[in-house]
Amino acid sequence: MSTELLDALTILEKDKNISKDTMLDAIESSLISACKNHFGTSDNIKVDMNRETCEYSVYAEKTVVKEVSEGNGNIEITLEDAKKINSKLGLGDIAQVPIESKGFGRIATQNAKNLILQKIREEERRAVFEQYFEKEKDIVTGVIQRIEGKKIDINLGRADAILSEKEQVKGEVYRPGERVKLYVVEVKSTTKGPKIILSRTHPELVRKLFEKEVTEVKDGTVEIRSIAREAGSRTKMAVWSNDENVDPVGACVGVSGERVNNVVRDLKGEKVDVIDWNENPALLIENALKPAKVISVMADPDEKMASVIVPDYQLSLAIGKEGQNARLAARLTGYKIDIKNETQAIESGELPEDYMAATYEDEYYDEHYDEHYDDEYYEDEYYDEDEYYDDEYDDEHYDESSEEEHDGIEYFDDELEGQEDEN
Repeated sequence: MSTELLDALTILEKDKNISKDTMLDAIESSLISACKNHFGTSDNIKVDMNRETCEYSVYAEKTVVKEVSEGNGNIEITLEDAKKINSKLGLGDIAQVPIESKGFGRIATQNAKNLILQKIREEERRAVFEQYFEKEKDIVTGVIQRIEGKKIDINLGRADAILSEKEQVKGEVYRPGERVKLYVVEVKSTTKGPKIILSRTHPELVRKLFEKEVTEVKDGTVEIRSIAREAGSRTKMAVWSNDENVDPVGACVGVSGERVNNVVRDLKGEKVDVIDWNENPALLIENALKPAKVISVMADPDEKMASVIVPDYQLSLAIGKEGQNARLAARLTGYKIDIKNETQAIESGELPEDYMAATYEDEYYDEHYDEHYDDEYYEDEYYDEDEYYDDEYDDEHYDESSEEEHDGIEYFDDELEGQEDEN
């Protein structure tokens, strides 16, 4: 029996990640529980178990008396019977009376079995929870099991999870049996097992995919400073290198775009723009508006507002389809961005009337930039990089106005503006 028990516990430990000691404790508790059901009490029941061989014995401790009192048969034993167990026992001594589990009734045996099974289930849930809790804020690969309405059942190996509608990317097509990369938002422990919350829309999914794909990001040589994402459509990501010999953008893009293309493949075709992070907010905003060219950027770090001037033919590119490029740039930098073309800037007096006749790239832009972006103005006390990323920034946070009604187009957070007005 001990050999069979040892083999069973070894299998459980390997397949279910449940330790032998935990299961031996459960068996010990079940034997005591069976004795209580069988004899009515377990106060004097002891279990002696060898943890190495799994051999065990169950016995009741009974006081040796001349005559057993009525109703005390479970805790007392006559001297004559005690001598049969141990000839050295005398009156008042404690005799260890062996108990054969075979003598237990059907109910006691069933209760003991249920206790062991319950412990196995509890330990299995605990082991699964600990396994996936370690993956919280990381990515996992899951297999789509079935699609029920707007919910998708995902098999993660040892656990199942649900990808809710709000965490699905609009426009993505999911098929049963398909393998997908998912971000683990949170893992909760419940009575029915771990509840794993997954996402395909979270911005951190992009960060983790690059960490898996780009060695320089994984080892910390290249840092991802900020991410702005509209899931399923486009992502902008600002990167910084801690090694002057490593190009952060080149490292993330890879040879012939191999690395970024692998990430795009996992995102099912979502476009990813990788730009250089810069401590100077004006340069950061200029980079964030790429691929559009920028004439000038005037940024106010205290108010978190920026005025951007672009060439006339670049205005639509700077704004992007349905305002997406400017909107993502605003999220990435944390600045409210007002975009104007050069004609509007001349009309508003921000550019001189004879500007169109000048070569702004060689003359005006350099002079204008030097005037507004003195290095001392952007010392650390004026700039907090943590404010540059607004995780709650969404479509309702910007105002897209027509050129006829306003001088330019502003992209900003209405909630923040309301708070400023109150102050």
